[in-house]
Amino acid sequence: MAAVLESAAELHAEARRTFVLRYVQPGLAGLIDGSVSTLAPIFAAAFATGHNGATFLVGLAASVGAGISMGFTEALSDDGAVTGRGDPWLRGLVCGAMTALGGLGHTLPYAIPDTLPAGWPNPFVLATSLAVLVVVVELAVIAAIRTRFMATPFWRAALQVMLGGALVLVVGMLIGSA
Repeated sequence: MAAVLESAAELHAEARRTFVLRYVQPGLAGLIDGSVSTLAPIFAAAFATGHNGATFLVGLAASVGAGISMGFTEALSDDGAVTGRGDPWLRGLVCGAMTALGGLGHTLPYAIPDTLPAGWPNPFVLATSLAVLVVVVELAVIAAIRTRFMATPFWRAALQVMLGGALVLVVGMLIGSA
């Protein structure tokens, strides 16, 4: 009976490892890249133009372009034969979709029109505030995924992604304000 339980535990561990290698790791890499790398162009556009419409278009282009790039990068980097990471095109699809999703999250607030009815807050300030809030949520989700699947302590994972995100955000704001 003990041998059967041990064998079942080993099968479960292997299934979890396979799931992490084939889906979680490419998705996490994409989410990190989409959430962090798109910060600079989006916030540079925001601070350079002060307009939601232009910022939304830059964010949309950066997010979709990064998703395509990361998808192909993941698919072409490893055919899975040596590493056992599975179908490269499926991993590429997961990575690309999560990259685009990571960038679109903080792009969507800039879909708020540049003019709002009287009594509403300044549309640019509202969109930028919402975008920053979305970034914080994105980075917390990344830290939680790293904790759950990569055995990284939450506070260490949070500190790492928050530091990286903050650096890229500041670069985008500084360049956009120049």
